[in-house]
Order: sequence, then structure tokens, then C-alpha cells
Amino acid sequence: MAIAAITSCTTATDPAMMVAAGLTAKKAVGLGLTAKPWVKRILAPGSRATELLLKRAGLTEFLFKLGFYTCGFGCMTCIGNSGEIHESLREKAGQMELTSVLSGNRNFDGRISPDVAQNYLTQPALVVAYALVGTVDVDLEHDPIGLDKNGAPVMLADILPSSDEIDRTLAGVLDRSLFAEGAEGLYEGSDAWQDISFRASNTFDWDLSSTYVRRPPYFEQAQSQNEFAVEGARALVMLGDFVTTDHISPAGSIAADSPAAAYLREHGVSDADFNTYGSRRGNHEVMMRGTFANVRLQNLLAGGRNGGWTRDLLSGQITSVYDAAMHYNDTGVALIGVAGKLYGSGSSRDWAGKGPALLGVRAMIAESFERIHRSNLVQMGVLPLEFMPGQNAQSLGLEGTETFDIELLDNGNARVVAHGSSTIMFECKVRVDTPMEQEFMAAGGILPYVLESLV
Repeated sequence: MAIAAITSCTTATDPAMMVAAGLTAKKAVGLGLTAKPWVKRILAPGSRATELLLKRAGLTEFLFKLGFYTCGFGCMTCIGNSGEIHESLREKAGQMELTSVLSGNRNFDGRISPDVAQNYLTQPALVVAYALVGTVDVDLEHDPIGLDKNGAPVMLADILPSSDEIDRTLAGVLDRSLFAEGAEGLYEGSDAWQDISFRASNTFDWDLSSTYVRRPPYFEQAQSQNEFAVEGARALVMLGDFVTTDHISPAGSIAADSPAAAYLREHGVSDADFNTYGSRRGNHEVMMRGTFANVRLQNLLAGGRNGGWTRDLLSGQITSVYDAAMHYNDTGVALIGVAGKLYGSGSSRDWAGKGPALLGVRAMIAESFERIHRSNLVQMGVLPLEFMPGQNAQSLGLEGTETFDIELLDNGNARVVAHGSSTIMFECKVRVDTPMEQEFMAAGGILPYVLESLV
């Protein structure tokens, strides 16, 4: 096990759950138990009031003794902000199935850490327990979690607090003053924050040198789709079933060999200051380079290589998804994507819609879509097309190397013609489901639609 994290804005703000974690740590320390050194331990209370709750209850010191130090507040591990795992495990990440245990609410492929394959959700108290054991390959109900000072086995039941213990602790510390004190100075920020200079203006004053916030080209790129038609398009990605928004959207650390890293270096950012995709989500140049770059993504066009790779069908070379997209864009070739069932499943992620749109993807053909992601694609001007029942890329004989022509029909469907070693013609259902969505698509997306409405 590589990571044990008490994290997120959900469980990490629940007073009873956090006190239970603190009491578990207290009992464990009292028995002489320690956390396994290879497990990265993280404590990210959901708020300053939550940290104050633990301090008032006298529990912070025990969490600290087990290596659970406060690193910040709110979402950390859930969004891939855990940082590097233990070096010895990182070196073997490709040779073994590393795991994490977190008290968050997200555990999709590659989201917690690019080095960690399996991620398990549990309550904060059990995060502490798993950190003591150092593996998820254990039956916590019947196996000891460690040995006490005298060498006697300690069971989970020996360190978990009862409901009465939790209630008694909360009764002594949980009141209105806790939240009032926790909110003191909340909006003042640090001295460095206060010292940031600014210039008053009616519109946002874009800093052209910023690598964190840049003006995205959504309006310039928007294409009116009243007469939607695509000719000679290429498939940027050819995906299977259950591709989640975390496979599509950039999250977590920025890999040193990624297009996003190259961009940051070109703009004078050292590797140590790359930060994460989440911190740079206001820079579309970084985010579009991280789209479809999840280390667990399996793109059938990438020649068996997992991650953000694809075959540039113009050059025949395996290259990054971003570089291939830019080559297609520079040569005037439209792009589509092909996927299986429940494309875009998982949590709603705006960049899962923005990223493909900025890469030049005009349409996404899938067996089915997660409902919110389908809507997000429409709002970014990307046309969602659904294979007819019983059909998919495999049954139709699509390889992803074809050129694609797409034409809208009057019956609510679209005709797709794939030109390859043979010509494959099929219809798809246009998944633009409401009159308002039709207006979004006609404008090229929700942002140009709103702008046109204001004008």
C-alpha cells in the first residue's frame, strides 16, 4: 500500500468521523503501534474548524505521531494532489499493483496517483488502521493489525472507538464557537496574497506571461453548426467501454515527459514548480496538453502503449495525443473520437468536455454516454453520436484508421461513412436531446450562445 489519506471535503468535515480517526490514533499510539514507513500518510481536514475540533479534543498529537500531519484543507488526494509516493515503491510501480486507501469520494484509474493502480474508499478511522498494517491484503476483522509494546497481537476492535466515546468527545468540544474561531481571518489571506498588485479595469486584465491563467480561445474556435458536416475526419482516439472523465480530463501531477511539461519548460517554469493540472486548470495550454493523457488510458490506436499516446495517421508514427491533434489541425483535418459503452462515466469534469473541443474533436461516436458528460460535450460544441442498438465499432469492423464523413439526416440520425480498406456506412443517433441543446450546437457551444444572446 502506497498511500493512506484522510482527505476531501466530505468525510473530512464530518465531526464524528474525524474524532473517530483521532481516537483510533490515540489508542494505537497508547499500545505502541506505528505506521508502516513505506505508506505515505496524509491529513487534509475539510476545513480549519475541523482541524480546530481535533486540537480541542486533544487528538492532533496522536495523528501526528502516526505521521498524519495537516498538509492543507479540502480536496487533496481525491484530485491527485498527494505528491510523490515512497521512492522504493515508485521505482517498482510498473512491476506490482500498488494501492491506496482514502477517505475521499473519487477512486478512478490514475486519479489518485499515476503510480497507484487500485484505490479504495473508506472512513477516516480505517485509513489510520490500514496505515498501521501497510497493506490492503488483510482481513481486518480476523487478522491483527500489529503487535503492542509487549509483543501481543492488537486487533482492529482494540483501537476503534465506540459510539459512546465519540459522542462524549464531541459533547466537550463541538459548539458554535468552534466554527466562529475557525472562520477568523478566513478571507484575509496571507501577506503574500495581500501584496499582489492589480489594476482596476472593466474587464479582466490578462497577464500574457502567466502560466496559470490564460485567455482560452473558446469564442474564436466556436464553429456554427447549423449545417454540421464533417469530411475526411480522422479518429484521434479509439477507446473501449467505461472510459471515465478521469481518463479524459487532466488531473494530478504533470509527468516530466509530457507535452504539458515541455510547454511549462518553454515558458521558464522549472520541473520543481510544475505543480498539478488542478492548480493550472486556468491555463488551457496546459490542460489541452493533458487531455486523454491519463496513464491508465487504453487507446487502441496507440499500439499497445497505455497513456496519452495515439497513432498520427498522417505520419504513421506513435506520438502524444496533443501532438497528433496539432498536426491534424495544422493540415486542416477534422477529428472525431470513437468509444464503447458509458463514455464519460464517473464524476462530472468540465475539462473532459473542454479538452477534446480545444484539441479539435468535432464529434464523439460511442455506444452510450454518461448523461452529464453527453450534455457537457454538447455545451462545448462537440456532437455526441450514438451507435444504433446492437452495433459498435467492432461489429461494424471499424479499425480507427479510416477517414470519416458525417452528415446529419432529417430523421434525427447522422450518416457516417468510413473509408478504409473497404467502405463502411452506418447511421448513428444524434444525442442532442433538447431544443436548447440544439441552439447550443447551432452557436458552436454554450459560451458563444451566451455571448450572442448578450449582444
